[in-house]
Amino acid sequence: LAAQTMKQPLEMSSEVYDCIVIGAGIQGSCTAYQLAKNKQKTLLLEQFVLPHSRGSSHGQTRVIRKTYEEDFYVQMMHESYELWAQLEREAGVELYRRTGLLVMGPENGEGFSRLKATMQRHKIPTVFLEKQEFSQHIPNVNLADGNGALIDTFAGVLYADRALRAVQRLFQSCGGVIKDGEKVIDIRPGAEVTVTTDSGVYRGRSLVITAGPWANTLLRHTGLQLPLKVVKINVCYWKEEIPGTYSVGQSFPCFIEMEPKEGEYDIYGLPSNEYPGLMKVCYHMGSETEPDERDKQTDRGDIDILVRFVTRCLPGLVPVPAVVESCMYTVTPDHNFVLDSHPTYGNIIIGAGFSGHGFKFGPIIGKLLSQLAMGQVPSHDLSPFRIQRFQSHARSSL
Repeated sequence: LAAQTMKQPLEMSSEVYDCIVIGAGIQGSCTAYQLAKNKQKTLLLEQFVLPHSRGSSHGQTRVIRKTYEEDFYVQMMHESYELWAQLEREAGVELYRRTGLLVMGPENGEGFSRLKATMQRHKIPTVFLEKQEFSQHIPNVNLADGNGALIDTFAGVLYADRALRAVQRLFQSCGGVIKDGEKVIDIRPGAEVTVTTDSGVYRGRSLVITAGPWANTLLRHTGLQLPLKVVKINVCYWKEEIPGTYSVGQSFPCFIEMEPKEGEYDIYGLPSNEYPGLMKVCYHMGSETEPDERDKQTDRGDIDILVRFVTRCLPGLVPVPAVVESCMYTVTPDHNFVLDSHPTYGNIIIGAGFSGHGFKFGPIIGKLLSQLAMGQVPSHDLSPFRIQRFQSHARSSL
């Protein structure tokens, strides 16, 4: 410690890790855990002191669902559910609560129709609600004219903070090393990748970068920039007029309202749970921000959209947010993830651009990134997530 406080030259650690993972959010932590489970000597680096709320993995809850328009996401979620259940058993902690997910969207709209078709094709247990039975099943919600409704019955809530801590604990119990409060300031590619933080120098046979909003900052050291946009999300909680109206205890589901027009984004909500008497309802997009300057971004345009939605659709909520927290999304142009090896350095693996819907995939993404890092053939087709799809965007920064 004295060496660190005196700012003496950084010492290079003598050991060579099989893999170094940068970023201890859910994706990096799950990747590190999978590596350690596979007997890989693994170092997990995190720039902030854990636990922290500066990135994209904090907060108490996330939605878990198989409700996707794309077949590849549904297939990945089949396995992700199994891996979450396995994590629950290994950690001895409840990480998931089944609530169901109500999806509302323009009945004849392309997105809603595609979603319905995918659900039926994959035989996902689904209830389709007719307009007249909607209010019986879902009290205190007004279904907009022209909207259809369905329920993904196995969807629910993931306990995010709890899950992150559980995965990190399991990683350490497999011999993995976490160093937090260490910001990476340089990456030197090579047969052994050298990673320099503000406290030390480490070497690894492979490197996985899962740094969320800071991905491009780190990739600059490797001569690559991806078309990632970082946005700040206002995470809003709304007070129930009568406590319990929209609560988990009353079996109120999570919900998604699909956007009716091009260029608009979904609105989603979770039943009141983490803050008793407050329901989480958010707009699935925000305004662009610099990750280190997040709190200077004060745009509230998304909150105006939510106020109108709550007033119209959720009459049991006070239409002014009671609590507003911050989160960041790192968004790709097509909203699909980046899961790939670096185009120049095969032993540098990138997991990025989770576009605000990656948390539920954490365990399967950890497995896939660990397979790439170990030089194995990934167990799912990664073509939708390859860097080459941005060929016109991805630019060398050297």
